[in-house]
Amino acid sequence: MVSSVAVLSDIHGVLPVLEAVLNEPDVRAADLVVVTGDHASGPQPGAVLDRLLAEGDRLRLVRGNADHELVALRRGEDIEIPDDVTPWAAAQLTDEQVAVLADLPHPLVLDVDGFGPVVFCHGTPRRDDEIVLVDSPLSRWHAAFTDLPSDHRTVVCGHTHMPFCRLVDRRLVVNAGSIGMPYGRAGGSWALLHDGGVSLRHASIDIDAAVDAVVAGSEYPQRQSWADEYVRAVNSDADAIAAFTQPGDRP
Repeated sequence: MVSSVAVLSDIHGVLPVLEAVLNEPDVRAADLVVVTGDHASGPQPGAVLDRLLAEGDRLRLVRGNADHELVALRRGEDIEIPDDVTPWAAAQLTDEQVAVLADLPHPLVLDVDGFGPVVFCHGTPRRDDEIVLVDSPLSRWHAAFTDLPSDHRTVVCGHTHMPFCRLVDRRLVVNAGSIGMPYGRAGGSWALLHDGGVSLRHASIDIDAAVDAVVAGSEYPQRQSWADEYVRAVNSDADAIAAFTQPGDRP
């Protein structure tokens, strides 16, 4: 059993912010680093996967919806993708990197000291693309947790790019936010699970330098506009909640 886990999520192929978070002292000191999906779909896909895998045995990767989309595209499957960065990123990956993404689990359950079994997922434990927000009604949360064993009392997710920690009918839910596409606050959001406690963390970075590094380190044709929108966090948390709220979930 491990006593500390650094949780990252939704890197989306942004290397400089990933580097900044991995260099945080408490991330370096953690027993494990768990990344809850959407690792490479962005302007620096191969470099991000190489950097993650350099963490070795202390790294655990969970499949996100963008990860299985990358694999599907490389396998020639006919799927609908709402952006052009994902098809571009899929073409940049090596066969070995695609194989890594294809083998990722979802969800992943690990025993963590002070928590017991912790469920690490992307959207929800049952689907990597399911959207549940911090203010979603309990009925939506309960549906997402239908198949969880009763002793799985902590769920750590990603997908919506906004950090939060809340109780859902006595079950603790943590979202670490996003490394590469944060909504509401620029910089690298992450979370630390340690001895039964959760803390939401944030790595402040030089945003201009990070944007410049993405542009210099990528051949994605729209890299400048992509970095200006997502690394700078042009989209607020309020924008994202308005866009992602499911019909009927709010008066």
